[in-house]
Amino acid sequence: MRKLSSFVIATALVGVPLVVTASPADAVAARWKNCTVVNQRLHHGVGLKNAHDRTSGVPVTNFRHDSVMYRQAMNANRGLDRDKDGIACEKR
Repeated sequence: MRKLSSFVIATALVGVPLVVTASPADAVAARWKNCTVVNQRLHHGVGLKNAHDRTSGVPVTNFRHDSVMYRQAMNANRGLDRDKDGIACEKR
């Protein structure tokens, strides 16, 4: 009986594929890797709820106004908001 149970356990271990998944932190970091990745999902960027684009030209106003998402982006990659206006990856 002992040999049979060892055989069953060994067969089960060999037959099970090894699945390696990324940690949730890696997934969040990948979402905010750079502005190219961000603009694929959020075409005009993401900003704080009351943020205003600081520019000498026409300001971007159609970015996603979402303070929680903006903070998530800043925690993952501070470089996304280079001009520090509260809007990450703004694009016309």
